[in-house]
Amino acid sequence: MRKVLLFYISLLFAVTIVIGAPIEAQSTAGQLRGEVSDGETQAPLTGVNVIVENSDMGSATDSLGRFVIRQIPPGSYSVRLSYIGYESLIKSDVIIRPDRTTWLRIELTVSSLSTQAIQVTGDYFAPVPTQPTSTVSFSNEEIRRTPGAAGDISRMMMMLPGVAKINDQVNSLIVRGGSPAENAFYVDNIEIPNINHFPVQGTSTGSIGLLNVDFIRDVRFSTGGFSAEYGDKLSSVMDIKFREGDREDYDGQFDLNFSGIGGVAEGPIPGENSSWMIAARRSYLDFLTKLLDFGVTPMYSDIQGKVVFHPNHRHTISLLDIYGMDSNSISEDQAKDLDVSVYGTDDHAENTMGMNWKVLWSASGYSQTSISYSANLFQRDFKEYGTESPVIYLDSGQHTTALRNINHFRLNPVNSIEFGIEAKYFNYRYNNIYGAYTDALGNPSPAIRVKQQIEGSLPAIYINYILHPTVALEMTAGLRGNYFTVTNNHGIEPRFAVTFHLTNRTALYGATGLYLQHPPLNLLSQIHDTQSLKTLKAVHYILGIDHLLTEDTRMSLELYQKEYSNFPMDPEQPELFIIDEPIYRDGFYYGHQSLTSAGTALSYGVEAMIQKKLAVNFYGVISASWFRSEYQDLKGTWRPRSAENRYLLNIEGGYKPNNRWEFSERWIFAGGRPYTPFDINASTQANRGILDSTRVNTVRYPVYHSLNIRVDRRFLFTNTNIVLYISLWNAYNQQNIASYFWNKDENKPDKQYQWSLLPIFGLEYEF
Repeated sequence: MRKVLLFYISLLFAVTIVIGAPIEAQSTAGQLRGEVSDGETQAPLTGVNVIVENSDMGSATDSLGRFVIRQIPPGSYSVRLSYIGYESLIKSDVIIRPDRTTWLRIELTVSSLSTQAIQVTGDYFAPVPTQPTSTVSFSNEEIRRTPGAAGDISRMMMMLPGVAKINDQVNSLIVRGGSPAENAFYVDNIEIPNINHFPVQGTSTGSIGLLNVDFIRDVRFSTGGFSAEYGDKLSSVMDIKFREGDREDYDGQFDLNFSGIGGVAEGPIPGENSSWMIAARRSYLDFLTKLLDFGVTPMYSDIQGKVVFHPNHRHTISLLDIYGMDSNSISEDQAKDLDVSVYGTDDHAENTMGMNWKVLWSASGYSQTSISYSANLFQRDFKEYGTESPVIYLDSGQHTTALRNINHFRLNPVNSIEFGIEAKYFNYRYNNIYGAYTDALGNPSPAIRVKQQIEGSLPAIYINYILHPTVALEMTAGLRGNYFTVTNNHGIEPRFAVTFHLTNRTALYGATGLYLQHPPLNLLSQIHDTQSLKTLKAVHYILGIDHLLTEDTRMSLELYQKEYSNFPMDPEQPELFIIDEPIYRDGFYYGHQSLTSAGTALSYGVEAMIQKKLAVNFYGVISASWFRSEYQDLKGTWRPRSAENRYLLNIEGGYKPNNRWEFSERWIFAGGRPYTPFDINASTQANRGILDSTRVNTVRYPVYHSLNIRVDRRFLFTNTNIVLYISLWNAYNQQNIASYFWNKDENKPDKQYQWSLLPIFGLEYEF
């Protein structure tokens, strides 16, 4: 590890010298272009005032909702948008670069506390009309600069109070006591099965993000109470919007950072307002580890692109393709050095491609229709360290074809309706071998061969009715119906949300609903009778208050409860909660001879968050939560789940004194999650880790805490600019424990630590 740190430090020093040598030139001004629309109907808004804060620069939108502001000096700005009858909005972190065009796509919301003749004071937080509860939004720049995230969206979301803290090495999103299998991801109305490299089959967990952060326009993350528009997931929805490429000029960007080396290119397509953009990246850690003779040699690469056509102002057609490839190999000697219990090879490829068609029918409504295809190919072969016994062999292919349609219409100022259909066709092929092994509780388990092809469909239909009976009251009632042909299960999911505005700064809100999800298909493939497992269920209850302290600072407080049922349980391991198996054992699902849908669970908690947008020099987030997450085992005993930290505290913020420098930090403090100690006598006799079945999840890890700090420096030249950042992960080198394992060489319990002090660098050259 010291060799790697020395390499990074030397590279950082060299890059700093090279970048710091040139004298910054007088920069060419940039320009700001954009489109403004009604956030509910997507109709363009004419005559919106667009003002660059603290300047005399501004413009107004034309009949198509478009605007342009030229000759803006390079730097970071806030842009205020105001329009009679709509809530004014201030867009922060608008970066103007030399001789380049910055594009904005902004949606305004009809004011709930104004008439057509009154214009109200706005703020930095745009509401989501159909998602009033448990939803936060982040811009591209907020994601890019987050300390400790390295451009990984999932790692950024760990600042939120409802996301448990597990392990630095993975980016598991465990939301409000759920599991990583319960999260949905959408990019431009197209569902992506997993947005990570090195994914864990059947979950949303990975090691590092797949999506290029430079493509992202904004992200909305809902941790509960989401509307009937989204289905087949129990815990969270991440809705990601990619931006469009530059419609006027050809631009490029070169990136060199911790996650790899790559670049972005974009430009116009002949015709009116059409564009393309493409990005590619490859890791270099495999070259580095071979050069320095250190550790394992992971390799990953990705390529993604988007093409947008605007046949006219009413129609938008976009084509999307996201591809990733991963490969990793751990030898038996490396497993010993890294204190892991398995070794072998892990290869994976994933690809999602699709088309989305958006049409504005009138000033009152629009439709979006997408069709997509996703493929995930897994090749995995692991053996047990010390015995060389086969543990798992995966040769599987997961193919999904999906159709998704959304229609939204404002009938009148009081009533709106949203409806749509969704259909998925699954064709999953499994040729897996789960080797004979001793399970987590010491029971012998025979080898299991799974050779099965699962074909089926999941059609669904939904409707949302949005009612504004008074200027202060908003209600959304939704209903979703679905049918999963593999298990022959169908369900109806009612959902309801309400918001009451006490003042123009304070709102009370609540939500409840039923959420259904089909069981993970890699678990379902092990069951001969696929119809024996039921659909997973969760019922959400949410109550909260939101208060705007200032126009750039918002405070929220939420109470929630989630009631789970129909989760898979293994009668051979009655004390364990199988859906959490990747968390408490080796990072993947093992083979199970039989499963039953008898699992129940409960999570509840309170969350508080204060979020300050960048108005002048400072920005930040303070979030805290206390929660409980429990399950009932097959013997009737309630136990804490494996990701129950109980309490979380996150303090993140930054200072931007000028357009050249930025300083930021993130400090996380989390309670120790539960684990099951070893049965020392049984483990010593077998020389393998055997958990004590009488003490399942009764002991806790030490508390987790770490500090990440980051410094950004932007260099502005005549027609180009460079962003250089240096970050320290775990800056004070806290020894956080990742897991306890059985050391077979010494035949005794041992522990594995999470990342120690780790320097991270990044270089972005925009031209």
